[in-house]
Amino acid sequence: MASTTSNHANRLSEWSLASLPASVIKPAYETGRTRIGIVHIGIGAFHRAHQAVYIDDLLADRPDWAICGVSLHSAEVSQALTPQDGLYTLLLLGQQTRLRVIGSIRELLCARDEQAAVLTRLADPAVCLVTLTITEKGYCLTGDNLDVTHPDIVHDFASPESPRSAIGYIVAGLRSRRRQGLIPYTVLSCDNLADNGHRLRRAVLQYAQRIDPRLADWIEAKVAFPCSMVDSITPATDDALRDRINGELGYTDAWPIQRETYSQWVIEDRFCNDRPPFERVGVTMSHDIAGYDRAKLRFLNGAHSTLAYLGSLMNIETVADAMDEPLLASFVEHLMRKAIAPAIALPGNLDASAYIAAILERFRNPAIRHRLLQIAWDGSQKLPVRLLSTIADARAIGQPIDMLCLPIAGWMQFVRRQAHNGVALVDPLDDALSAIGRSCTGDAQADVDAFLKLDNVFAPLSEDAAFVHALRAAYAALDDGSPASVARALTMALNA
Repeated sequence: MASTTSNHANRLSEWSLASLPASVIKPAYETGRTRIGIVHIGIGAFHRAHQAVYIDDLLADRPDWAICGVSLHSAEVSQALTPQDGLYTLLLLGQQTRLRVIGSIRELLCARDEQAAVLTRLADPAVCLVTLTITEKGYCLTGDNLDVTHPDIVHDFASPESPRSAIGYIVAGLRSRRRQGLIPYTVLSCDNLADNGHRLRRAVLQYAQRIDPRLADWIEAKVAFPCSMVDSITPATDDALRDRINGELGYTDAWPIQRETYSQWVIEDRFCNDRPPFERVGVTMSHDIAGYDRAKLRFLNGAHSTLAYLGSLMNIETVADAMDEPLLASFVEHLMRKAIAPAIALPGNLDASAYIAAILERFRNPAIRHRLLQIAWDGSQKLPVRLLSTIADARAIGQPIDMLCLPIAGWMQFVRRQAHNGVALVDPLDDALSAIGRSCTGDAQADVDAFLKLDNVFAPLSEDAAFVHALRAAYAALDDGSPASVARALTMALNA
């Protein structure tokens, strides 16, 4: 990447690295000597705070794994970081904050404006890995299949050599490599999308089959689409962050980012080409990505939802504030250790106790202000996978479910409170839930039974008499849903 520092003398750049304060962590390699081995599609904040940092850790020993970052539609990241030689600052948020300059992104392209350059890079034999963080909608799926009516996919079917979609670019690059007799690249989804590798593979094959059946056969036989799981909280960049970073650096960084200190990346060890030595930098290589996804959903996300509903009823604002409430903090820890852990099948190399301890430490991080009301959004979609699935598994093995039912009852009380206060819910079932909430009188049997009629949330558990009994008891224990009632219910649960 050519430096443009003559016009940007006050910008973060390769030229200014040597002048940064000693406290700033800098790349442990000469950034100009790295070579591109990865194309990443979707060069947003999460990628730059997560995968790009792991690669930055590798480049001192393996300089051939630098990243070409591709935005499909927006040139904003390229315009911000190209004058900085691809460098940007990461603020690590913990008990003590740290600043780190990341240098792993050596090229930035906007596919909308630089399509030929993107396609050339995908065809480069030095590129062995294509990664993606494009959010679920970027995959152009309907259910588990390719949405053949999506405007970008319709365009790409008609003009496969001039694609718009991520799927179209992946296939165009693979088509070019097949024509040249090159080894294909591995395609690795890094989005929080269940079964991400398999769903991406299915979409790619369905698209390729429409434009070139022989190409589809080649992709099916030759190309690997590993599954993965990623985890790290990445708050959005705002002017306060920019002002802080620029003040501490003494140079302008047009697009710094921030992230909690905790980070997890689990990748299925299935590649069709060379790959970075991920193990050296803390990536977990596993063939049980579903197990890690399940652990995250049930431990981390289940505990998050528990804090969201019970904490909101106690008029607490953030996760860190909730962990300062001893009763609630104790309940969440007991929930994970005593109720969730016995009912979940874990990957063989995951230490449940250490994982829970790490989650609790993350929750207590005062530098992350994660609002409980935001976590409470979309409860009807989240609770089935975060808590009700654990309840179903606990019932199947005869484990107690009383503690697990309390956050579910907390959600019901939360809906009841919001509806009676005339506050709309952020939930796809807002109308139905608000109507139920307005009808609630505090009678545990009638109120709970009204919620249980939501089959897309509760079936088939709603037919389980033991579950219904435990849920009614939890709802009754929360009484009117006031902070005092929640505190009493938590005390009862911890002393049971």
